[in-house]
Amino acid sequence: MTPVRVGVFGLLGSGNLGNDGSLEAVLAHLRAAHPQAVVDALCGGPEAVTARYGIPATRLHWYRGEYRTASRAGAIAGKGLGKLVDAVRTAAWVRRHDVVIVPGMGVLEATLPLRPWGFPYALFLLCASGRLLGTRVALVGVGADAIADRATRALVRWSARLAAYRSYRDTHSRDAMRAMGVDTTGDAVHPDLAFALPAPPERAPGPAGTVCVGVMAFHGGNDDRARAEEIHARYLDGTIRFVRALVEDGRPVRLLTGDACDAPVVDAILGAVDSPLVTAAGAASLADLMREAAAADTVVATRYHNLVCALKAGTPTLALGYAAKSEALMAGMGLAAHCHPAREVDAGRLLEQFRELEKDAAGVRRTLADRNRAAALRLDAHFGALSAFLFPSTVPTPREAP
Repeated sequence: MTPVRVGVFGLLGSGNLGNDGSLEAVLAHLRAAHPQAVVDALCGGPEAVTARYGIPATRLHWYRGEYRTASRAGAIAGKGLGKLVDAVRTAAWVRRHDVVIVPGMGVLEATLPLRPWGFPYALFLLCASGRLLGTRVALVGVGADAIADRATRALVRWSARLAAYRSYRDTHSRDAMRAMGVDTTGDAVHPDLAFALPAPPERAPGPAGTVCVGVMAFHGGNDDRARAEEIHARYLDGTIRFVRALVEDGRPVRLLTGDACDAPVVDAILGAVDSPLVTAAGAASLADLMREAAAADTVVATRYHNLVCALKAGTPTLALGYAAKSEALMAGMGLAAHCHPAREVDAGRLLEQFRELEKDAAGVRRTLADRNRAAALRLDAHFGALSAFLFPSTVPTPREAP
């Protein structure tokens, strides 16, 4: 039998732990259910992807300064030329594959600052190439949201329309694509792909009362550029006040991140709260984040996949949510009441919510155990359906989902 040629595509290996965790979940499924598949990547950080996952990888963009602001004529010309070169490069890469998978990630949203001619354009090139060349492109477990910018919205809408397969990590995402004019009939909804990763080991003993605080270089969304610094200053000030209050109560605090760009926020908190009780975790993967969360009494986090890891670990979790996806995630895990807006962090109210959560810690842990079991079954069923679409000749039999 000729091996199936599978490509994986996205901002992978670029420092975002959530993106890489989604890739890890898909690779684990492919290796277990389809060991004959030959896999490679077109991604943001090819060296990191090859080193970590052992698959060949190609750089996503020809122009290496794609995500830096271009102000000089040479840089502007380089970016412009790169768009033309990338159209050819993407088509040539797609042609070599039977299937291309975009694993999870918020590829159909602009809840964080995003330019249309960056990743949205790259995704459109992928999906258009797949349609023209007969390669099936699957958007698997992706996130979506309403997009105000016309150019970005058009590229995202056409990318979704041209994909051969779509599934979403929550109902809100599917509804958002339907509102943008995409026919979502038959599109599946299932838990985030990271819920398919191995559960962390049994809770390791840590310092009594440890609280993990997941922080983020949060500056608002794509429509908040004019207020970005104001939003960030308010978020940072509220988070510092909250961490300081925990320390005054004698609670050890572990600072978590989910992207390399979050490091300055950790540094700012460590500088503002000078206490040996506050330490930074050097997590390099979602597995590391899950272990940190499992060792804590409680987690308060901003980044989406910090929340996923805490919930997967079964630890009582409070979300500093910055988009509808955070609220959808918490509601799906039975914790809808435990959310606080990242745009308007009120340290006093956040501390009240934190204490309310801890009062019901035992009940929350039971709820999360039940929801995690259900999530595993739903993802198992979804992977079976995905295999039936992408690999119809060898279809594993999924467990029945609830």
